[in-house]
Formats: sequence, structure tokens, C-alpha cells
Amino acid sequence: MKNWSILAAVMLVVALCPYSAQGIDRKKKEVQPKTTKVVLGKYDELFKNKAHVVAKGGFMTLHKVDGKLFFEMPLKYMGREFLLASTVTSATDNSICVVGYKPRTPRHIKFTLLDSMVCLRNVNSKMTYDKGQAGLEEAMEKNFGDPIVESYRVLAYTPDSSAVVFDMTDMFTKDESSLSPIMPNSGGILSHSASLNKEGSMLTEIKAFEDNVSIKSVLSYLVTTKAMGMLTVKKDDPLTTRVTRTLLLLPENKMRPRITDSRLGIFLGNKVYVSMEEDGIQKYSVANRWRLEPKDMDAWKQGKLVEPVKPIVYYLDNTFPESWKEPLREGILRWNTAFEKIGFKNVVQVRDFPLDDPEFDPDNLKYSCVRYIPSTTANAMGPSWVDPSTGEIINASVLIYNDVIRLINGWRFVQTAQVDPRVRAKKMPDDVVKESLAYVIAHEVGHTLGLMHNMAASAAYPVDSLRSASFTQTYGTTPSIMDYARYNYVAQPGDKGVRLTPPDLGVYDEFVIKWLYTPLPEVEDAMAEVPILEKWLDEKAGDPRYRYGRQQVYARFDPSAIEEDLGDDPVKAGDYGIQNLKYIMSHLNEWLGDDPDGQHRQAMYQAIGNQYYRYLKNVMYNVGGIYLTEVKDGTPGKRFVAVPREVQKNSLKWVIRELKTQNWLTDKELTDKFALGVSLAPTVRYAAAKNVAELYKNVVLSAHVSRDPYTVKEFFDDLYHEVWASTLNNRKLSESEKILQRVIVEVSSEGMEGKKKGLPFLTDEALYLHSGDAFAPSVDEINAYGLDETGMVSRYLDEFREIEQVYGRGFVAAHLENIGNGYGWQRKVTTTAIDDSKVYLQDMLVRVKQLLEGKLSTADKDTKAHYRALILQIEKALKAE
Repeated sequence: MKNWSILAAVMLVVALCPYSAQGIDRKKKEVQPKTTKVVLGKYDELFKNKAHVVAKGGFMTLHKVDGKLFFEMPLKYMGREFLLASTVTSATDNSICVVGYKPRTPRHIKFTLLDSMVCLRNVNSKMTYDKGQAGLEEAMEKNFGDPIVESYRVLAYTPDSSAVVFDMTDMFTKDESSLSPIMPNSGGILSHSASLNKEGSMLTEIKAFEDNVSIKSVLSYLVTTKAMGMLTVKKDDPLTTRVTRTLLLLPENKMRPRITDSRLGIFLGNKVYVSMEEDGIQKYSVANRWRLEPKDMDAWKQGKLVEPVKPIVYYLDNTFPESWKEPLREGILRWNTAFEKIGFKNVVQVRDFPLDDPEFDPDNLKYSCVRYIPSTTANAMGPSWVDPSTGEIINASVLIYNDVIRLINGWRFVQTAQVDPRVRAKKMPDDVVKESLAYVIAHEVGHTLGLMHNMAASAAYPVDSLRSASFTQTYGTTPSIMDYARYNYVAQPGDKGVRLTPPDLGVYDEFVIKWLYTPLPEVEDAMAEVPILEKWLDEKAGDPRYRYGRQQVYARFDPSAIEEDLGDDPVKAGDYGIQNLKYIMSHLNEWLGDDPDGQHRQAMYQAIGNQYYRYLKNVMYNVGGIYLTEVKDGTPGKRFVAVPREVQKNSLKWVIRELKTQNWLTDKELTDKFALGVSLAPTVRYAAAKNVAELYKNVVLSAHVSRDPYTVKEFFDDLYHEVWASTLNNRKLSESEKILQRVIVEVSSEGMEGKKKGLPFLTDEALYLHSGDAFAPSVDEINAYGLDETGMVSRYLDEFREIEQVYGRGFVAAHLENIGNGYGWQRKVTTTAIDDSKVYLQDMLVRVKQLLEGKLSTADKDTKAHYRALILQIEKALKAE
């Protein structure tokens, strides 16, 4: 062992000696300076000798390297919650991608580090639990954790080991469905199928800020668009979009949520609560609202007006027409009146797009913007996006489409031209445009503050009060601008000083702001707030001005909670409205003479027809109608009440009599100047008559819940006597009556034959909704009441009517989609177990057949042919049965 040690020492000396031990090359050599080779770490190797762009912000750094994107995320932010949102920045086709809009709900995510992988997890914010209960936290973590949806290999640590670097390129350059700029394909009216063109897709720009990072990409697609899977609208059309994705760090100090009450129309997020104190797992919801806190709480408690810690700021698009900016600003700022009533000032602010701020980006999730969309869509939208764990609104966008001006001009003309000389023109004057735009933006901003539609509001005021100058100047036309109560179509020619527009804000709107935003510092948590908030609503129970009526789309039960109506009596309001339409029709050529090709007059003529159809439908909803009200036990009101029997009976008679007397809609001197088409009178009569013939389906449920029912038998008796009145009394039939009789027999025969139609392209939900079409809206109702947000039904109305002819009423309605999260639309009720209507339908058809057979011998030639055709159709239906 000793010898081996000596030998090793000798060898070490030889190895360290600069010259050979044998004396070879003993010549003295020049000593070269030593060089130290720098060994790069993995972090530096990632970015060596490459086109490297860095964006370093307050919490995170982005690296763009040779077309790839790397996140450098500090370890201290692992486990923190984020929102990841995608906004359309530009598009080559704005019918598919709307600039400024987020077509997908922002993802609620977090990153965690697991060994050498970064895991992207969806945050499960729906499940909540009693934190004071021992062991429950552990059980919740085991059963309701945050699922991993993606994972990324850690490529390097920063030199100080405080952050990790991982590759996120695919998330922002490939077809990531959760961030797609194209509207989701969810089986609605419109469906898009898109294939990504990889060659036309790339990263473009990265930015980093104090609490968020921004990644911009160009994405190119080939897109095919279909309506209800049947009607091809686009086929492999090229589309290129620029999109901005924002990863926003959510605050650790969460806003206190506010638990909702179904008696108030607010957007919300649904939750589940687990506690052993309750029998079973509980469901509840939290309101969507901005985080509004007084800067000086003591001053606020003393009743002084104080500013909020963080105001709600809307940035106004600089591309708006200049004349629009002032009314848009005025409409937005109206909401400050409501906030002042709860002790806040300067809550809502409007700023122009800053042109000299390098950090400003209207598509970044940090900025809430009002955007101008140059599109033929006649609409406006007010979506918002929230922290799902608390309901805190983080971002809002108001989208104003260019052709909304066409929509409001049409409304103003057909609803107020009888009393307002200013609107008797092809183009509305500036003052009318401005007051209309202010109303539109105020309504949409209401949505971004958390308010849903309240379609019951306009039914709170007596119809005759809407002709009163003193009443309307004080209250407007409705207690809420969140209703679709447009303009005062009740006001008659000669009514002086009557307000024709909705109020700036209604009393209901101000109350919702109070409920949503009043601080309650005297209590400790959200549960302790509930008794106080409930008491505020209890005090308003029974007052129609504060009644909430949810929007009815799939099923329309409640005649007092529909769009485009005014007042508490649709028959009286309809009488006033029809008188006004007749007056406007008689002056159409005079008022719109500056229209050489007649296109504008024809458009207004069609608008008159739509308005008239709405008056008919507003009354029809009474027949089989059921008033619906959210009621708490112990407070005034009932959850559902059938429309009184006499109201239903009189409403049916009113509609049928109207359908017999529509000749005022036919004006040859006017329509001869229009393009070739079918006159309005038979078109409206046919659509309305079909609706009348199917009302018995509604009566089934209404009679079932009524204590003094308008029965199905009575309905058919009234229908028989009203439709066949001239036949029964040996009077000559008018053309109106012939159409009415033909449609009634046609629809009734289909009801008897009970044809089962194929129902392609329906989701499971849509199949359920279509399983019975009682209370479901027809295509014409969808068009008339604006129930289709896409505008496709209106654009292809004739084609959708043909689809409805094949698949039945309710088929198109089943494809309509709910926009936004709230209590949902009023759902349908299946009446199969109580439906004996076919007995009475058959009885009516037998009576009609016998009546017509008895009149054949005395009828004139044309009437005899009409009767024979009806008899044949009835016989076929009865045989099928």
C-alpha cells in the first residue's frame, strides 16, 4: 500500500509538470496567458445569439426569441390567481370577429410548480365551504381541487433562482379554443367551423406592466359559417385577425362578494356551499359588481359625498363619428346620479383614448372601453368580465355598431312621428340622434355595471299616464331603462309636452345601484349582509315599479314582461298605437317625399308592419298568459297568477277583429312605388293568424293554474264564433276573413295530424326545449322583438320562415343563446300530463266541417271553392287522427 501511495504521488507530479520528465523539449518556451472559458447557464443559453426581445414588468418577464414565447414567472406568483383573456384587435371580417370584443369568457387560472414541470390549472371557484368547520378544508381540497389542463417543462431557472422559464408559444400561435377570436360553435343560430392557417399565424408584440402582460398574435383561418347547420352563409372564407391576450394578476385581497336575491335583475355567478349546518349542499350566487370603496369611510358615514378609491373609467374610442361623442359621454355619466344617492361622487368617468400614453391599449384587460364597430349590425352590447371567485367586475366593453343609428331612427319614426314633427324626415335631426344615442349607451353601461334586462318595468305605469305631460316629464315612459321600452307610441297627435323617451335613469335603476354598491361596513362578511339587503327588497315588494321580470326567450309566459311594450294594458296601448300607425301611414308619402327610389319609404312601411305585429302579439300574450313574479314568503304577491279569464277572452276577440280589418295596411298609391313584393296586410295577417291558432297550447297551462280558468273548451268556442262569424250569419266573406279561416284550419289540421318532424342539428338542451312548443316564440316573434342577438333571423327572415314551416314553431327559438350569466331565461313547462286540448280541437274542426257543408248550397262560386278546400283539409286531418 505504501509503494502504491509513492507511485501515485510521482504520477501526480509528472502530470502537473509543464515539461516531460524524460527531459524531452527542454528548450524554454514562452508562457501564454491563461484564458478562462465562460460556461453559460441554462437561462443564458436559451437566449444566446438569437433575436431576443424582452418585456419586463412589475411581476413577470416575457421573452420573444426566434418566433417563440417564453414566460419567466417568479416563484412567488406560483399559486396566485390570474385571468387570461383574448380580445379581437383587428379583423378582415367583422361579421365573424368583433373588434374590442372577447368572444370567450376569460379563463380563471393559476400556475403551480410540480417537480420540473409548470402546471396550468383551472381555478375551481364555484365550490365554497364553511371555513369554521374542522376537517372540511382538507375534504374540499381532496374532492374539489384545481385540475391541471396543461403542463410545461421548466427550461431554466433565473440566475438567482427566483423564477422559472417555460415555453408558452403554442398557447398564443396555435388554435387554442379557449382563446379563439371566433365566436364559440355552440349550436346556436350561427355556427362557425374554422381551420387555422399556420403559415399566416405568428407572434407579433409583447408587453409587460405592473400586474399584467400582453401578447399580440396574428391568426389566419379558413371559416365556414352556417345558420342552424342548414343555411351556408360563408364557405371557406379567408379570415385574418390580430388578437391581444392579457394575463392579469388578480388581487390577493379579494373583494367581499354580495349574495344575490332573485327579486332583482343582476348578472351573477353561481356557487355551491358545503356545510354540515345545512341539510345537503346549498346553491347560491354572487352579484357581478365593481369594487367600490369610499376613499374616506368616516366622511362617507357622516353622509358626505366622497370619491371612490378606484373609479369606474370608460375610455371612448377616438374613431367614433365626432357628433356621437358628446351624447355617448352624457349617457355614460348619467349613472353618477344613482351613485350620488348612495354617497359617492365621480364614480363613473369618461376619458378619450390617450394618444400619448405608451402603456394604453384598448384591448388590454386593464382598460374598459366604448368601441365603435363600423358594421351593418343594428345593435349595441355591454358585456363585462369578472373575477369568478367574488363577482368583482374587472373589465367591461361597450360595443356600438354603426347601424344602431338606423335602428333608432326607425323606432323614432314609427313610434313618435304622429306627435313629433322633428322625426318626419328621411334623416333624423342631430338633437333627436343625440338623445337616442344617450339612451342606447346608458342602457348598455347599465349592463356593464351589473344590471340585467328588466322586461317587467314598463308594465308598471297606467297606459293613460303616458299621455300626461306632467307624469312623463317626471317619470319618463318606464321605471327602468333596462327594459326594452323604446319610445312613447301611446302619445296621440295633439298631446302637448309629453315626454317621448325613457327616463335618464328610472327609479328601479337607482334602487339596483343602491343594492349593489352601498357599502355595509357595519357587518363582517357577505352572509351578514343578507338580512339588510333582503329588508331593502322586502320594503319594495308589491310596488310594480320595483318588480323584476326576467327576459323570456325560450318560453314567453308573462304578458307583462316582454320587450317593446308600454303600459299596464296591452289592449288599450294597442288601440292608441294602431291609431298612430294609421296616421303615420296616411302621411308617409308627404313626410318622406325626398326619397327618389322609394327604398326608405319601403323600409319605414315594413317597420310599420313590424310595429303593428308587435301590438297584436302584445295582446295575444294575454291569452293563456301567466304573470310571473319572484316573491319571498311573507311579502306581498304570488309567484304565478293566470291572466284573468275575462282579459284572456276579450284579448282573443280583440286580436281576431283586428285581423279582419287590416285594409289600412294596403295603400296602392304608396306600395306601387316599391319593389315587387307581397303586401303587408296578408303577410302580417298570416303570421298573426298562425299564432292565434296555436294559443290553445298556452291556455292548457294557464287554465291549470287558475282558480277561475279560461278553459281550452271556452277558447275553442270563442275561436269558432269569432273566426266563422260571417259564415254563421250568412255574410259575404272579405279577403281578410278567407285568409284567417284558411290559416286557422291549416294550423288546426296540423295539430290533429300530429306530424313528427325530424329535428336535425339540435343540442340535447335544444331538443328538450323543442319537446313542446307551447309558449315558444315563432320566427316572426324572434324578428319583431329582437330576440336573436346575431341578427341572422332578421337578415334571412324568409329562409327561417321556411325552416319553421318544416320543423314547427319553437325550432328556431331552441337555437337562441343566452348572452351573459344571470338567472337565465324563463324556462318552458311541459304540459303533456294535463293536455286534453286535442279533444276540443277535434270538436271544433268537426263543427267547422258541418257548418261549411251546410253553407255550400247558398255560397257564391268563390266562397264555395274556399269552403270545399277547407272541408277537404279538415277531412284529411280527422282521418289521420
